[in-house]
Formats: sequence, structure tokens, C-alpha cells
Amino acid sequence: MTGGAATQFGYQRHPDQDRAATAVAHHPVVVIGAGPVGLSFAIDLAERGHPVVLLDDADRIGEGSRAICFSKRSLEYWDRLGVGGRMVDKGVVWNVGRIFHGASQLYQFNLLPEDGHKMPAFINLQQFYAEAYLVDRAAQLPGISLRWRNKVTALEQRNDHVVVTIETPEGAYRLSASHLIACDGARSSLRSMVGAEFAGKVFEDQFLIADVKMTADFPTERWFWFDPPFHAGRSALLHRQPDNVWRIDLQLSPDADPAVEKLPENVRPRITRMLGHDNFDFEWISLYKFQCRRMDRFVHGRVVFAGDSAHQVSPFGARGANSGLEDAENLAWKLSLVLDGRASAALLDSYHVERSAAADENIRESTRATDFMAPTSREEERLRRAVLALARDTDFGKRMVNGGRLSVPSVYDTLLSTPDADRWNGGVVPGASMLDAPLVAHDGKATYLTDAFIAAGRRFTVLEFANGQAAPVPEGVGVIRIGGEGLTDHAGLAKKRYDAAPGTAYLLRPDGYVAARFRHPTRAALDAALARAAGAN
Repeated sequence: MTGGAATQFGYQRHPDQDRAATAVAHHPVVVIGAGPVGLSFAIDLAERGHPVVLLDDADRIGEGSRAICFSKRSLEYWDRLGVGGRMVDKGVVWNVGRIFHGASQLYQFNLLPEDGHKMPAFINLQQFYAEAYLVDRAAQLPGISLRWRNKVTALEQRNDHVVVTIETPEGAYRLSASHLIACDGARSSLRSMVGAEFAGKVFEDQFLIADVKMTADFPTERWFWFDPPFHAGRSALLHRQPDNVWRIDLQLSPDADPAVEKLPENVRPRITRMLGHDNFDFEWISLYKFQCRRMDRFVHGRVVFAGDSAHQVSPFGARGANSGLEDAENLAWKLSLVLDGRASAALLDSYHVERSAAADENIRESTRATDFMAPTSREEERLRRAVLALARDTDFGKRMVNGGRLSVPSVYDTLLSTPDADRWNGGVVPGASMLDAPLVAHDGKATYLTDAFIAAGRRFTVLEFANGQAAPVPEGVGVIRIGGEGLTDHAGLAKKRYDAAPGTAYLLRPDGYVAARFRHPTRAALDAALARAAGAN
């Protein structure tokens, strides 16, 4: 059992370690944890011109495949960081899922039924590949100092900075930072250092993960079973990964012994019953329990928590890693404005407000999925049987089936609605993520709206549908113009998705979320929306 393509990084001494204890090196931002969230955040902030020290207590990636499902929203974010194409090229692209009850299919769904998007609904890609590509990208940015085998063992919070003690193979040293970003995972040591812990629920049912390598002709889809003939009374999941590796999840009883269940000689008969053959090799085996928990606050003075260190949900629905990446993207542009002196530290409070609400939504969805997949009372079991029976013949029954509702972009309902809200029949509402659309550039080449957003500088940007007169865009704000002398919407999908008549404009935040929208914007209205989004009022 290989456990994946592990890559090891050697420890290297840094000049900061040579400083005397009375002359502690200071850095604007220190990030703890070089997983997908910490790496993505560090790359994002470095691309915005801010140096980052990134510490990790390990020196390797590739300890099993772990997270494998990455959403369209995450891929669009990674595209902005310069790694999206590489992720998609290696990943297994999928849009379709199927739900089975017993041996029969109940229904299937398509997560991206329409064309005109640069990125697919999902890719399956082992986490060690994602991390390796992010490490490669970080190495290209001189603003990132990535230090392996650097473990934070102590934290001191001061009024305007923090000081951390770091243990290395050559002894301890100290750093100070204006801001410390904790991306050190579900077992975060930083949580206890600030006196905060998780609150929530740990479910009793256990799930076995087996990544097996085999040649198979299953379609590239998400298959989920309730009460399959090969695993009676429980649930099962099948996903394809790159390199002919298949992810299999099998629900176990609450009293199953993890040490016994993980033994390959005990797992093999289960997989053989599922596949109908024994021609496979194990890549990785693990057990987990559903956990739906989060911190009360994500911001503790100068320490900010993101990803699994701040919140934890069950793996079904792919809401863990994808939500963590949204944390990173939400926090990076806000901290960048604070470091630039263009916003007060109060803007970071909006990170907590928005992302804790997103965590609550993910916890609700994960809890509902867990209750449906593993009912704990006679009433819940009776309800599930009724829903599964109805789902064979009715659409409303299908909508009630819950095999893990898949990750979707968060919607921040705290953002103020546009004053002329009653004049919209559709479009992207304030607080929602921008929708992609196919466009044509001046040179006749096909492009996408998400590409135009990258070209505009990943800053506050006005998306306008030209009516012959340019929108009164404030200084320092990017512009994407569709129509007139701008980009061409040949397919008409941008107009449709944004409910756009000539003169329509959207103000996009640096993370691609809609801050406001207007039928005919004035400079005063744009200035006010920009001030609100930047935390001025």
C-alpha cells in the first residue's frame, strides 16, 4: 500500500534563527499550515504584494489522498492563483451523479447542465497532487518563505502583534508578526493557544475509506447507494480519481473497532463483494466519524483561523476543503487592504461574519445528510424509507433524498441589496459569487468572464454592459466592459446570466463576489457601494 505519491521536503535553516532572542525577526504575516488552505492563502496574499512566512510542522505531502472533490468555485479561485489549469488537466472531470437504492437507480443529476463555463462542476484529484502544485506555485513567488519542520509551540498576543515560538530540528527560535493565520487543520494547536475550542456534534456512525487501484469501466460519475446488495443496511459511495484509483466509502456500525476494520485483510472482502472481483490493490485505508463543529469566533485579536482549524464538517458533500478555500479567498483580499492601509482592521470582522455564516450553512447541510444516511431513531428510519420509496416515482421525493448535498458557493446575505432591487427579474444577487460566461476578445479569440476578471487585476471591478457611455468608475477600480468597444457576448449568456440591459453594471469584490448592482450607476452610488464593501461603513 503506497498511500500516494509522497514528496518529502528537507528542513533548511533560515537566517531568522540566527538572530538573538532580543532581536526577534518581524514579518507582516505568518501562516501556520501548508495544506491547500494555507498554501492558497499565502499565494493569494503574495500575489497581492505582501510577503508571507508559511510554517509547517511536517516535511512531506502525500499521506493518503484525503480530500479529492474540488468544486468549480475552488477551481476558479485556483485559476486566479495560476494553478487552475494544472489541477483540471490532472484531475478527473465530472458533472453527473447517480443515487441508488438497493440495486436500482433512483435518479441521476447534472451539476452543470449548461455550457459556457471555463471550469467543470467538479474534479476529483488527490489532495497530495493539489498540494504539490500549490507548493510549486509558491516556490515561484519570492514573497513566500516556506519553512518545513517548523512547529509553533507557543503564542504571545500583544496589542499590535503576536510572537510565536517555533521548534525546529536545530532548536527553537521566535518570530513576531502583525497577523497570524492559523490553517493548521482540525487538530489545530493554535485553538488551544488562544483558549478556544470546537463546539458542535460528533456522530457515532463510522465510515471506512478505501482508495483502490484497478482498471474499471465505471463511468466518471459520483455513485451513491442506500442499502446496496453488497453492503446491506448501510450506504456506499464510489468516485474515480486520477491514475486508475477509485475512492470507496462504506458506512460501518457505530460499535465497529477501527483498528480491526482498517486491516487490509478485513477490508478486502468488503471491496470484493462490491466490485465482484479481487483484482485491485490498496492505495490508502482510513476510518472517520462525521463531525460538525466550529469555533465560536474565527478572529482572536491578531490571530485568524481558516479551514479545518476554524470549522469541520463531514466529508459527504465535499464541503470541507472547498469551504476552506473560500475562507482563504475571503480573508486574503481583506487582509491585503488592511496591510496597505486602505481599510481598518475592522474589515477582518466581516471575514468572521461571512465565513462563520457559511460554516453554519455547511454544518446544517452536513448534519441533515448524516441524519438521513445514518438515522438514529425509529422515526428517522421510517421517514427515510418513505422518502426512498417516493423518490422512485416523484420529483419531490427525489429532492428529499440526501446523500450529501454537494458544495456550492456561499451566499453572503449580509451584503446590502441594491436600491433598485424591484427592477430585476434575475441576475446575480449581491452577496453571491459571479457567474462565468463565454466572451470574445478584440482579437477574435474566445475567452471567459472569469479570465477578464483576472486580467482586470483581481481588485474591485465594475462589470458593465455598455450603452454608449462608460460607467463613472472610481479611481483604482478595474473595468470589464461587455458590448461597444469592449468584449463581445456572442452567445448572449452573459446578458442572460446577469439580467443585463444596456447600462447595467455590477460591482465585483476582489474575491469575485457581487458587492452591488445597478441599472444605471452614478458615481455617488458606486462610491457608496465601494465604501461599504471595504468596511468604511
